[in-house]
Amino acid sequence: MASVDVPVALLGYGTVGAAVNRLIAEGADEIERATGHRLRVVRALVRDADKERGFAADGGVLTTDFREIVADESIAVVAEVMGGVEPTGDYVLELLRAGKPVVSANKQLLARRSADLFAAASAGGVQLRFEASVCAAIPVIKVLRESLVVTNVHRLLGIVNGTTNFILTRMEAGASYGEALAEAQRLGYAEADPTEDVSGADAAAKMAILATVAFGSRVELGDVSYEGIEGIRPEHVAGAREQDAVIRLVGAATLAGDAVDVRVGPVLVDRHHPLAAVEGAFNAVTIEGDAIREITMAGPGAGGIETASAVVADMVSVLGTTGTGFLQNDAVWRRLDRLPPGDLPCSYYVRIEVSDRPGALAHVAERFADEQVSIAQLSQHLTNGSAELDVVTHTAPAGRVEAALAAIGRLDDVRSKPEALRVISERGI
Repeated sequence: MASVDVPVALLGYGTVGAAVNRLIAEGADEIERATGHRLRVVRALVRDADKERGFAADGGVLTTDFREIVADESIAVVAEVMGGVEPTGDYVLELLRAGKPVVSANKQLLARRSADLFAAASAGGVQLRFEASVCAAIPVIKVLRESLVVTNVHRLLGIVNGTTNFILTRMEAGASYGEALAEAQRLGYAEADPTEDVSGADAAAKMAILATVAFGSRVELGDVSYEGIEGIRPEHVAGAREQDAVIRLVGAATLAGDAVDVRVGPVLVDRHHPLAAVEGAFNAVTIEGDAIREITMAGPGAGGIETASAVVADMVSVLGTTGTGFLQNDAVWRRLDRLPPGDLPCSYYVRIEVSDRPGALAHVAERFADEQVSIAQLSQHLTNGSAELDVVTHTAPAGRVEAALAAIGRLDDVRSKPEALRVISERGI
C-alpha cells in the first residue's frame, strides 16, 4: 500500500509542541507502518520565530502568521498546544469552521468553551479530540468515548494533578507542605506560581471535562466545587496513617439519578483502594459503571513528552477515522441537574480538639446523633490538657455532617474548628 503524505500544523511550539514535532519525526516510520500515513509538521505558530528551542523545527516551519495555517488547504490536522483561552479559542473555532480537524491539549479551553467548539466541529464536519487535556499519556477520554460508549458510567474518581500528588506523597515521608512544594518546584513538577495546581483549580477543569464525557451532560468549570491542599498539615497525614489510609487530592464525579455532582478536594483514601497506591507525580482514574463494575487506569499525567504522545495518538486517530463523522459530534446528549451539595452521601474523617474533661466526648457524640450521623470509628489522643478526637463516620448526606460539625464547633469544650475530609474506602466504612 502506498504511503499517504500528511502535512500537519501546530499552534504553539513550546515544550509540548517541540516534543510533538520530535515524536512525529522520530516515529514517522512506525506511524507509517501502522496507518499508511506519513506525518510531517509543515507549520507551527509561534510568537517569536527566532527564539532558540530544544528540538529545532525545519526551515520555514515556524510562523507568526495564523493565516498561513488556516489558509493552507494541504494541512490535514492541527494540534493546539499553545495553551490559554484567548486567542487560542478563536483560532480553534476558525480552524474547525474551515473544515480542519483539531487535537487539543488545553484543559481550560475545553472546560470553558466546549459547547462552542463542538458546535463548530459538527458544522465543519470534522473531529475535535482532546485526550491530552486531562491525564496526558493515560487514554481515559478514548476509553470513555469509545470503549465504554454503551456502559452506564455512574462514578469517576481521579487523581488528575501530578504536582499535588507529589507533594502529598512527600509529606507522607515526613516533609512539611512547604518543603514538599519547594522540592516539587526544584524538580520541575510545580511552577514558580503553583496556585492553579495546589488550589485544586487545575484538577477541577479536568474533572469538568471527564464528567461531561462520562455522563453526556455539559459540566462547566463553574459547576465544580473544589478546594486544594494548602491546609494539609503533618497531623492530617498522621491521622490518615492511623486509619490505614493516605491523603490524596481526588476529583469525584457522581451521577445520582438525574443529577450530577462534581467536586475536587483532599480526601482520605483507604490503602486497600487502587488510588492509594498512586504515588509521586502520577495520575490515575477509576471508572465505575454497571457493565464494568470498576476499572482503574494509571500512569504519568504530566510532562512534555507524555502530553505529546497523547497529542500524536489523537492525530493518528483523526486520520484513521476521517470522513466517517466519528467523534465530530459533541459528547453531550442530555441535560442533568446539579445535585444539591448537601445531598451527596459520603463517609467522613473528622479531627476535633476538645478539653480533657468528663462529658466532652459525650457532647460531641450527641451532636452527631442529633443530625443522624452514625460514628463508625473513634480514637482519642491526650496531649497537655486536651484530647484530639479522630472520628470516621458512616456514609451520611454531606449537609447533615456539616450541620453536626457546626454544632460541635459551638461547644464550650471544643478548642478549634473541627476539620473534615471525605473518605474513599473499599471496606464499606
